[in-house]
Amino acid sequence: MINAIRCMPSPYGLEIVESCLTCKLREDYLFCNLSQPALQALEQIKSTASYPKGAVLFMQGQQPRGIFVLCHGRAKLSSSSSEGKTIIVRIANPGEVLGLSSTIGGTAVDVTAETLEPTQANFIPRQAFLEFLREHGEAALRVAQQLSQNYHSACQEIRSLGLSTSASEKLARLLLDWSAHGWMHSGELRVNVTLTHEEIAQLIGTSRETVTRAFAELKKKNLIRVKGSTLIIRDKAALETLVLS
Repeated sequence: MINAIRCMPSPYGLEIVESCLTCKLREDYLFCNLSQPALQALEQIKSTASYPKGAVLFMQGQQPRGIFVLCHGRAKLSSSSSEGKTIIVRIANPGEVLGLSSTIGGTAVDVTAETLEPTQANFIPRQAFLEFLREHGEAALRVAQQLSQNYHSACQEIRSLGLSTSASEKLARLLLDWSAHGWMHSGELRVNVTLTHEEIAQLIGTSRETVTRAFAELKKKNLIRVKGSTLIIRDKAALETLVLS
């Protein structure tokens, strides 16, 4: 067994971890805590690469080549109409698996995945991945659970967008979701926001101008403050009340 983490420098400033077996960043993600035999099998079929901000991992409409497992960095999953209108379906975080449903179902990819920052991802080709699931029942069960969670999350998103009565409520709901990944500093809850107002608008189904007005409204009510790319939530309870009202 490898006794140390093997890392190689990346042109994008990432420390690329070559082996899942020795990665000290392992958490309770889909493929991060499998049994040793399953992890060893996974090592044999994956390849690791680093990508700059703005790299497209796969595009809407193409046939699935396989799955991408995010190790570092985030990606936005977006869908576009024939008229050119785009919505962001969700933001994928480290540990998430991209392209899972289309890879298993053999259907065309229904979203475009684009990195939001320098990113490391492991790629597993489709046929090798399907064979891996046939041989490792624990991994297949986890995939089924993940697909179930994805369905539940999609229903929640549709409910949120459909039942929210104002852009301020939709924005407040989004900020509360982001707050789960925030941190406390000097008694204040802070969230790192790297999306533009245009991207946030695509995420909550409205226009950039409306998002700008909604931010201004929340600032005027002293619920939030923005400092560079850091969003400071000054009154989380009031945001929750706005969502529930």
